[in-house]
Amino acid sequence: MKKGAALITVMALIFVTSGMVAAVYYFLHRGIEVSSLEKRYSVAREAGLGGIEVFTKEIIPAAISGKDLSVVAASFNSITNATVASSATNACFSDKLFKATDDWDSACSKSLDPASNPDVTFTLSGVAPAQPFQVFAKIVDTVAGNSSTSGITLEDAGGTAQAQTGTITTQHFPYVYVFEAQGQKQNDASTKANFEVLYVY
Repeated sequence: MKKGAALITVMALIFVTSGMVAAVYYFLHRGIEVSSLEKRYSVAREAGLGGIEVFTKEIIPAAISGKDLSVVAASFNSITNATVASSATNACFSDKLFKATDDWDSACSKSLDPASNPDVTFTLSGVAPAQPFQVFAKIVDTVAGNSSTSGITLEDAGGTAQAQTGTITTQHFPYVYVFEAQGQKQNDASTKANFEVLYVY
């Protein structure tokens, strides 16, 4: 009777111990898997943020000042290892910059998927054997404004015409853009980071 009870106790301990080992192994494996996913997402996110910064601080201001999108993209390709491709036509991108959304040409893409007919695609090369990353950016909505498109900022030093008595200053309405961006491994959208950006010029 005592031997039977001892055997049952040993079997129970083995069962419990095996369960604990299996649980530790499972959580360890899942932890490594989640960590790997977080790392891949983090890289895609950083790539996307970099593309957004170039799009808002370099490409849009240059295009607003009068340069064609294709010319702006080509100028980047001559000074950086990243490849900048303009998918939108110059006329379509101009519509997106200066016209309200309803007034865009019918050929201009308004879909919220940045990888579908993007305005600009950045390909960021990595050190081999790392796979390059892509960033897609696309303006999907525009509220037209009256901001200066010359690229010149006029500051009132107290002696300009606007400071004179009787001068009427036009109220400023900035251009407002909503654009979508997506960072991912080249030709692999299994891990991606998506952004929706409100940009005021």
